[in-house]
Amino acid sequence: MNYWLVKSEPFKYSWDHLVKEKTGVWDGVRNYAARNNLMAMKLDDLVLFYHSNEGKEVVGMAKVSKEHYPDPTTDDPRWVVVELVPVEKFPKTVTLEQVKADSRLQHIPLVTQSRLSVQPIGKAEFDIIVGMAHE
Repeated sequence: MNYWLVKSEPFKYSWDHLVKEKTGVWDGVRNYAARNNLMAMKLDDLVLFYHSNEGKEVVGMAKVSKEHYPDPTTDDPRWVVVELVPVEKFPKTVTLEQVKADSRLQHIPLVTQSRLSVQPIGKAEFDIIVGMAHE
């Protein structure tokens, strides 16, 4: 199993949108590194859902319900989507400030590559963030 973090501006697509839809299509990615990460996602991989710009916080956990396929929002075959389903809204959000303050998380892409919208994350770091959300 792999672990991921996806970022979305809440006014465009929030955690609540995902919950309401029950299955979300992660579309519109136009960055090659993020696209490659989408292509590496496997069925049932776990995903941290991060609200960027507004909030700047991890708000919940989703999982991959369908592996990559062509992005229906473009005719360009280079771009793909995955489908996500919500698993859990966290009882406490984990802010970017909290992540940056934790020495165990200094090397994750959320800190080092802040603009990347689809990021891999190690199991240990995933577990740390989930643990912070349940403290």
